Amino acid sequence: MSGVLYGVGLGPGDPELMTLKAHRLISSARVVAYPAPDTGESFARSIATDVISKDAREIPMVVPMRVDRFPAKQIYDEAAKTIAAELETGEDVVVLCEGDPFFYGSFMYLFERLSERFTCEVIPGVTSLTACASRLQRPLTSRNDVMTIIPGPLPDEAIRAHIDSAQALAIMKVGRHLPRLKALLQDMNLLDRAGYVERASLPSQKVLRLEDVADDAAPYFSMILIYKGDEAWTLPPSSSF
Repeated sequence: MSGVLYGVGLGPGDPELMTLKAHRLISSARVVAYPAPDTGESFARSIATDVISKDAREIPMVVPMRVDRFPAKQIYDEAAKTIAAELETGEDVVVLCEGDPFFYGSFMYLFERLSERFTCEVIPGVTSLTACASRLQRPLTSRNDVMTIIPGPLPDEAIRAHIDSAQALAIMKVGRHLPRLKALLQDMNLLDRAGYVERASLPSQKVLRLEDVADDAAPYFSMILIYKGDEAWTLPPSSSF
């Protein structure tokens, strides 16, 4: 019999935000795979470092962290072959994924390559979206409000259209687009409703009103949250976070 492929959500970074099921599967895993940059440590592995068995075989999937495009298809093709070889021996493989595997998670690329051949189980995790809302101390959405998630790299015209049709929204993948996004929200008279969170749940986290963010770029793990629905939800001063 083939092994089972587990896509395990780790949550946003704080190891205590891993689910009990994630903890159990990782701690008992004999084969663990995870995305890793070509320089520096794997964020996914760092979250689970105290849980991974010292006897576990590790499969780092090296994904270059670049602004320009890289051959991601080739990288996941090769990783899928390596993982499939383990599964074919009957060994289970636990794949670590920051946040939730199916919410902008890297595991989805392995799932689409392997799920037709092997049994797959997806373990949901606390998403960056809910983690950022908890740190901002403002609800995400309510009642019949429409919640929209917007990738920051989209052009201004597309972002503006999505914002116009939503009552609550999150802008992800902010990074180098921070100045442009702030200017767009200022033009739409929404800057004072926007909260900013980076590295939510980590010791280095930063929580501010967006208008108080002085940096000209943001890390990859950052998010802008805006509420423009009917509830009387406002943002406290940056100093209160």
